[in-house]
Amino acid sequence: MISPWDRWYSTSCCLCCHVRTGTIILGIWYMLINAVVLLILLSALNDPVQYRYHLTSSELGTDIDVMDDANICIATAISLLMILICGMATYGAYKQHAAWIIPFFCYQIFDFALNTLVAISVVVYPNTVQDYLQQLPGTFPYKEDIMSTNNMCLVFAVLLFVGCILSFKAYLIGCVWNCYRYVSGRGTTEVLVYVTTNDTTVLLPPYEEAVAIPPKEPPPQYMEA
Repeated sequence: MISPWDRWYSTSCCLCCHVRTGTIILGIWYMLINAVVLLILLSALNDPVQYRYHLTSSELGTDIDVMDDANICIATAISLLMILICGMATYGAYKQHAAWIIPFFCYQIFDFALNTLVAISVVVYPNTVQDYLQQLPGTFPYKEDIMSTNNMCLVFAVLLFVGCILSFKAYLIGCVWNCYRYVSGRGTTEVLVYVTTNDTTVLLPPYEEAVAIPPKEPPPQYMEA
C-alpha cells in the first residue's frame, strides 16, 4: 500500500525544474524580500522623522506613532533571522545537506498556520472585515466604495483571496518537503553503496584474479603405434 507521502512525492516542481532548483530559487527570493525590508527598517532607525508614519488628529483625534523604535528593532531582528533561515535552506539544497532545510520548512508550516487562522477568523467573525476597513485612513483608495459593498460579498472575496494564497503556500511547502526527501534519500543511498562496496571488496577476490582466464593445457603428444 502506498502511503500519502509517497503518493505526492515528486522530484519536479512548476512542471519544469527540479525540486532542488525550486528550493534554491525560493530561498533566494525570500532572502531578497527580507533584505529589502531590512534596508527599510535600518533607514527608519537612522532617520525616524522621515520614515515614521503618523496618523493625523483629523483622522483619529490624536497623533499616534504606529511604529516606535522598539517595534522597529523587533522587526529588524525578525528580518535578520529570516535571512539566516532562507540562507540555510539555499545552502542545504545546493550542497545537499537535508538538516539545513528543516528550519525553512518549519517557517513555512508556521506561516501557513497563521494564514489559516486568518481565514477561520473571517468565517467565524465576518464583521471583522468591516471593522478592518473602518480602521484604514481616509486617504485609502476606494475606501468608501469597498465599505458600501455587501458584507457577504466582501467575506467571499477575502476568503477567495486567502484561499488562493493558502493553495500557493501549500504547493511551496510540498516542493520544499520533496527537496528534503530527495536530499536525505540521496545521502542514505550513497552511504549504503559505500558500505556495500567495502563489503564486496573484502568478501570477493581481486578483480584480476576473478576474471583471469586459466591457461589452456597443451594437447597430448601423438604417439606412434
